Amino acid sequence: MATEQGLKIAVIGGGSSYTPELVEGFIQHYDELPVRELWLVDIEPGQRKLNIVGNLAKRMVEKSGLPIEVHLTLDRREAISGADFVSTQMRVGMLEARGRDESIPLKYGVIGQETTGPGGMMKALRTIPVLLDICRDIEELAPNAWLLNFTNPAGMVTEAILKYTNVRSVGLCNAPIGLIKRTAAKYGVATDRVYAEFVGLNHLHWVSRVDVNGEDKLDELLADTAGYSANNVPAREWNPEFLQSLRALPSYYLKYFYMTDAMLEEQLESLQKGENRAEVVKRVEEELFELYNDPELKEKPKQLEQRGGAFYSEAAVNLMCSLYNGKNDIQTLNVANQGIIGFLPDDASIEVNCVVTKNGPLPLPLTKIPPMAVGLIHAVKTYERLAIDAAVTGDRGLAIQALAHHPLVPSVEVAIKMLDEMLEANKEYLPQFFKASEAPV
Repeated sequence: MATEQGLKIAVIGGGSSYTPELVEGFIQHYDELPVRELWLVDIEPGQRKLNIVGNLAKRMVEKSGLPIEVHLTLDRREAISGADFVSTQMRVGMLEARGRDESIPLKYGVIGQETTGPGGMMKALRTIPVLLDICRDIEELAPNAWLLNFTNPAGMVTEAILKYTNVRSVGLCNAPIGLIKRTAAKYGVATDRVYAEFVGLNHLHWVSRVDVNGEDKLDELLADTAGYSANNVPAREWNPEFLQSLRALPSYYLKYFYMTDAMLEEQLESLQKGENRAEVVKRVEEELFELYNDPELKEKPKQLEQRGGAFYSEAAVNLMCSLYNGKNDIQTLNVANQGIIGFLPDDASIEVNCVVTKNGPLPLPLTKIPPMAVGLIHAVKTYERLAIDAAVTGDRGLAIQALAHHPLVPSVEVAIKMLDEMLEANKEYLPQFFKASEAPV
């Protein structure tokens, strides 16, 4: 654990293309987050990427002149042992699985997206058991560590960890910090002069209040229909009349619920051109790793911003700094509900503003929950809780119920057919669903 010499941080999924941004954050914030050892961990199929990213990380640290030791390993337990922070940024099944998550639902006329709808459920089914296994290592080898989870679907993964383990865990997303930074830039102020109240779940939140220097700016921001989007979600503009009557800024992921037909049409067109998001990310990653492999490169390249993870390192490093130093600042995080949203269970993971103390985040009471958002939050949380339990138990019945009750799935028949195809396509990553059926008679 932390000593006078500094902190030990383990990054699970260290071969990710996002890692250089995280390393940049550690270098920039070394004075308040004195990292002694940085362990980048990956699995055998990811070793090539781990070596490329890890060597770039070493060059970045060397250029900084800071006494940070960078370790590359396939031994997760060695990396976790005695860690102060464990950060997870994994993709079980890699981009090939993401491609299936995005393409199979489209055959059934359903939105295909990696965190929203059926694709998000399959990612959860593959990911949650692996994360819970990592948590067992943390419980044994680093019981006082904080687990910062960026692995999507971040809200569901965080809820599973809170429900099924004793690990101190917080979920993160770069969308809230992105909104704060864009708003600060729009008004030419520092980010700490912006207060935005987030209400809802990960990738399903509404911003019901935005103050800049103490002045209410919600109406002005609602008039900017193009301003609230992201690289990984198509930039179709919101209907101005709808936004004005909603009286809240919706997460760009809510386009899949509020503009389903248009978004589905866009996805089908992209698939026909071979331009679904997984293919785009593959191409961007190939270009990034080619850049990373250059022995002369000693800093994060600008091209990483195309990857859709802008401000990722800021969110991660800000949270580590606040937990380590007890800053008591406000950050938007995925935490247990504990009565904040009254119509959800206490152990449900929600995405809200929190005061980050040395002992962990304390969720802040909400001043307003948009009444029109209540039904959708409740419906999606019902789906999430069913899917989480299905991921842990391998119960096909729970998986059917989860998918059938998702607002983007049109019927039970579609849910069952789609589930069968997606389970089969992910068979090697879902032993919990196939064990019983393949047992010898």
